[in-house]
Order: sequence, then C-alpha cells, then structure tokens
Amino acid sequence: MATNANSDKHYSSYQFSVEQYYRMAEVGLLAPDARTELIEGEICDMPPIGCRHSATVAWLHSQLAKSVGERATLFQQSPLRLSSRTEPMPDLMLLHSRYDHYSEAHPTARDTLLVIEVSDSTWMYDREIKLPLYAAYGVPEVWLVDLGVREFSCYRAPLGGAYMERTTLPATGRLALPSLDVSVDLKRVFCLGDQSVS
Repeated sequence: MATNANSDKHYSSYQFSVEQYYRMAEVGLLAPDARTELIEGEICDMPPIGCRHSATVAWLHSQLAKSVGERATLFQQSPLRLSSRTEPMPDLMLLHSRYDHYSEAHPTARDTLLVIEVSDSTWMYDREIKLPLYAAYGVPEVWLVDLGVREFSCYRAPLGGAYMERTTLPATGRLALPSLDVSVDLKRVFCLGDQSVS
C-alpha cells in the first residue's frame, strides 16, 4: 500500500535571521511602526504600549540617567543582539560605555550591565520567554517590574539558561545595582501619578 512520504516528517515554522528580519523591514514587509521582536528566529508581535507602561519606563530612565551619569550608557526600547536569530528590545538597558556609543553595531549580551523589562500585559512572555534567553546568553542582571501585582524581581548569576539568584521585593522596597552604586525607590515606581508620594 502506498504511503505519504511526508506524513511522518516534523514540521516547524521558518526561522529568520536578524539580517532577513531587517531586510523585511527595508522592503516594507514589516510596517515602519510595527512593534516586533525577533526571538529565536520567530517574529513576535508586541502589544501596544499603555500609558502606565510608558510612564514607568520613562521614569526609570530618568532616575537611572541621573544616578549613572557618564559611567554607563543607558538605552530605552532599543535592540539587543543576542545571536544571529535573536534580537529582543528590552525596555531599558544599562551598558558598558563604548568608544562609538553603539553607533556601529547594536549592543550584545557582553555589553550589558543590566536589562529591565516593565510588564503590564506581557509578564508571562517576559518571564517565560525573554528571561531564559537573557540568562542563556549571559546577561548578568535582569529586573522585572510587574505593574499588575506591583512586584519588582531582580535576577542575577546566569547559569545554563536560568538565573541562580532571584530577589523579589514589595512595592515599598528599594533595589540596588551595587556595581554602579545605583538604587531605585520602588514606592515611586508603583505610585506614579499619586501626588501624595514625594
């Protein structure tokens, strides 16, 4: 009896390289204002940025910029080249200073001091997909800001695709990045717009 030679084959989606991803944008296959990331060769749509998410990222950016000064480079919602098939766009990145200010090539995991993801509707995606990737490629520290439950988690010591150290702080805590003598008052992060908080 004749059989279908393809019936036992495993099918998977096509995986794009970063170069192909950029080429798609150049020729108009991706809209200029499309919010996407390339994750392990797959183009992932990102939800629109809500007001609370946008305000939190902007506030964190301003606080880190004041604290860090010229000691590191701070990027907001910019590409991080993890591999030839993976280029997420973290909400914030603190990077080692580089002679070209990253004008010649996007930063890689080796350039990072800290990655911050602010989660409103993307908490599961950030924790289950992006966090293991950051660990696998050696990003030394990641902060996840969960606006939904008002929780701040710090992940350190990447090893084998996972972080060995996790610290979770409530909305009233304070989290520090000792290597740059930087700290963030979490009460301010979760109370933006509340005039009673000084």
